[in-house]
Amino acid sequence: MASTAVEACQWTVTALARYAPATISVLLQVRDRLRCVAATGAWQVFATVPPKAGVVGRVYASGEPATVADVAADPDYLPVRPDVTAEVCVPVLDPAGRPIGVLDLQWSGPVELDAWRETAERVAARLGARITALGGPPAETRSEKLLRHAAALTAAPTEWDLMTSAICAAREVSTLSAAVLLLSGGGRGPRLGAPTGAPGELESRIRAELTEAGAPALHRMVTRAHRHGAGYTLGEAGHPPTEEYRPLADAGVRTLVAVPVGPPDGGGVLLVADERLLRPDPTTVNLMELLAGQAWTCLDRLRTLARLREQASSDPLTGLRHTGPFGQRIARATPGRTALLAIDVDGFKAVNDTYGHQAGDRLLVGLARALEAALRQGDELYRIGGDEFVAVIEVNRPEEAVRIAERLAEAARSTGRTISVGVALPRPGESPEQTLRRADQALYAVKRQGRDGVRLAAA
Repeated sequence: MASTAVEACQWTVTALARYAPATISVLLQVRDRLRCVAATGAWQVFATVPPKAGVVGRVYASGEPATVADVAADPDYLPVRPDVTAEVCVPVLDPAGRPIGVLDLQWSGPVELDAWRETAERVAARLGARITALGGPPAETRSEKLLRHAAALTAAPTEWDLMTSAICAAREVSTLSAAVLLLSGGGRGPRLGAPTGAPGELESRIRAELTEAGAPALHRMVTRAHRHGAGYTLGEAGHPPTEEYRPLADAGVRTLVAVPVGPPDGGGVLLVADERLLRPDPTTVNLMELLAGQAWTCLDRLRTLARLREQASSDPLTGLRHTGPFGQRIARATPGRTALLAIDVDGFKAVNDTYGHQAGDRLLVGLARALEAALRQGDELYRIGGDEFVAVIEVNRPEEAVRIAERLAEAARSTGRTISVGVALPRPGESPEQTLRRADQALYAVKRQGRDGVRLAAA
């Protein structure tokens, strides 16, 4: 008489419990895990189990029943009570013989395992047939979907991956057809979040309308969400949208859930929409709020880690990359093509001694900006010591490297200072450290000859 698969499992467990002094549970496959849908007689049960974990996972994966006379001797046993001694687990099969779950019984006292195994198999066969007749194991609930997507958000390695995961989660959990993220873009105003591959037709229209609407319109949407909180339409025809959402209506949106994301001064809004006239309920909005909160927490963590990595690989005074990244870069140097320009500021110690370290710091920052501006696109500048810099450039011949070094010297003169530059190109089989040493030797030759110049190391 069960009207659902879960009811059939619950009644099965209740009936068995009248005769078997055991811990009894039924686990069914839901998506990629075994989920416990009915249990009795246990101090604790496992809510979900990976398909191959434990005795239950082994039975499900093999489709073969298991009789375990001594659970302490079975490495796959998953403990639910400290006094359990024996276990019988049988697969729940559909009429075609495919496993759809397991029926598991565990005892803490003497028991005729063979007799109970035969009974469990017969009951499981009846249960499998009834579950199949009712449409199969229960579908994944929306809260379970949200939990699965939350794990994906936490594991996202980049901001792009995180945005994609959040948008996919919003569509699947809400059951609406389109989702977009508007995020604060700093001084540039809100911007659309990362694209998600091949969006649907409605989502494409929404993106086009929002892009055409421009930053002021996007800002109004974000402001409304943060000022008034999450909102949703009732999907009723004949009611015009508020002015903030006019671009969405123009795109064909008839149902909308709008949820603020992050703080008012730096967050955004999650828009989940459909072109059908639907009636989202408050539960849907609550799930979207949970999703938005998880997405922002993960996004903030990624941005914090990115800042920390940038700080760890950058000189805090000039913002240039420093020794660690430089070592990685010169390790990829191409013999005959990658030139190293060793740069030293002339008379820097005198500036520090005469005017103080703050004046020296200002000199280094100004000089770093001037040298960066004089380099070509793709050239790299590093600060590897107090007043020591290195430029790594790709050239076709040594004369090209010398010309760029002379351009750097001229840029330094424009700031009122001078630099000495030594140029070296890696030799075949030469280590990056040896190449840099030859560039340094060329630099010191410039120093000895009066500074403010460029010298190419011997090939």
